[in-house]
Amino acid sequence: MIELLRTNDLVLISRVEAILAEIGLAVFVADRHMSALEGSLSFLPRRVLVAADAAARARRALAEAGLGAELRDG
Repeated sequence: MIELLRTNDLVLISRVEAILAEIGLAVFVADRHMSALEGSLSFLPRRVLVAADAAARARRALAEAGLGAELRDG
């Protein structure tokens, strides 16, 4: 799995999931349930991951949607 982005912005995560689902890519959001341990303080960012062979396609789709600045280098 390749990390595309890391954020506490739940709206951004939802948007990324929708964009990638629209082009048929599966997304895994790591640390989604860590808020139960952190007390909902949002200091632990969630990580959006895709399969390694889908990373280039996912990056392209997100860049085309105007989210290129949110992507992690890689």
